[in-house]
Amino acid sequence: MEQDPNFYIIIGSFAVLMVSIVSALGLRGWRDWIALKHAELDITRRASDTPVPSATSRIEVADLKERVKKLEAIAAGIDI
Repeated sequence: MEQDPNFYIIIGSFAVLMVSIVSALGLRGWRDWIALKHAELDITRRASDTPVPSATSRIEVADLKERVKKLEAIAAGIDI
């Protein structure tokens, strides 16, 4: 059974239209989500008076605390 060529054109057009609509909605949702995250970050930055320490500085502080514990243990004569 041979189908009408217009059938394939209509189905193809419908598929392209649906992909376009889904893509547009996905892009809109993505942009709104990014805007929400920006707003959350702005609120967090404005709410805190003290600056947020970076991850590197937090790691360095943790490393220094660990070194101090080891030095205290050495001074107390405890082998770690």
